[in-house]
Amino acid sequence: MPAPLPASADSNPRVVAAEDAFYPCSDGRPMADNMWQAEAIMAAAGDIRAVRPLALVAADILVYPERGNRDNRIAPDVLVALGLGTHNRSSYLVWAEGKPPDWVLEVASPGTQAEDRGCKRRRYAEIGVPEYWLFDAKGGVYPRGTPRLQGLKLVDGEYRPLESRPVDGERTIRSDVLGLEVRVDGDLLRFRDVATGRDVRHRAEVEADEAREAAQRKTAEARAERESAARTAAEARVAELEAALRRSRIGHPP
Repeated sequence: MPAPLPASADSNPRVVAAEDAFYPCSDGRPMADNMWQAEAIMAAAGDIRAVRPLALVAADILVYPERGNRDNRIAPDVLVALGLGTHNRSSYLVWAEGKPPDWVLEVASPGTQAEDRGCKRRRYAEIGVPEYWLFDAKGGVYPRGTPRLQGLKLVDGEYRPLESRPVDGERTIRSDVLGLEVRVDGDLLRFRDVATGRDVRHRAEVEADEAREAAQRKTAEARAERESAARTAAEARVAELEAALRRSRIGHPP
């Protein structure tokens, strides 16, 4: 076990950086078991980070609830912690950060879905994670009749379902922690900022628009170059004709 730090050090998460080395940053398990899971994890983390840039948003980082016990750990697919700064961490040490994550998402795979709905749910409740969300990106992983998206709120030490409501015809759940509404969008989650009423655009959508705009600019620039070249050629032709006309007048005065 690492030597105890001064009490003042515990108030600053980065002062315990030397202690981080005691806690493995990997549990040897892959982040995802399939492409649906991987894409849903990375898209959710990126979308939340885009709309909550001051929050710590991390994918597949180990959480250690108990100081000195590196066997007591849990690996959320995505975690969000508010008010802690966005600097990188090798792991999330609950005692150093001063609180558990505020929001956790687990994306289902055939090999993890039972754990997500069972022991992980209990463990997140034990360490006090205010909201726990589950998502079946591929569909058909959860038992029949189980919603693909579930939002749970910690109440008196137990998770209770958050209410859903239809928004634009889609079942939507509001996260009070994030200030976002969440709904299923194909194989991904779609977030809407409650404050603005606007959907958070996926990074792939932003990149597609940027590529389209770049292509349009290139096309416009090429057209402008062609038009400029045509004008230059026309002006040269006019100048050539005017010169020829002057020469003809000199050779054949009236």
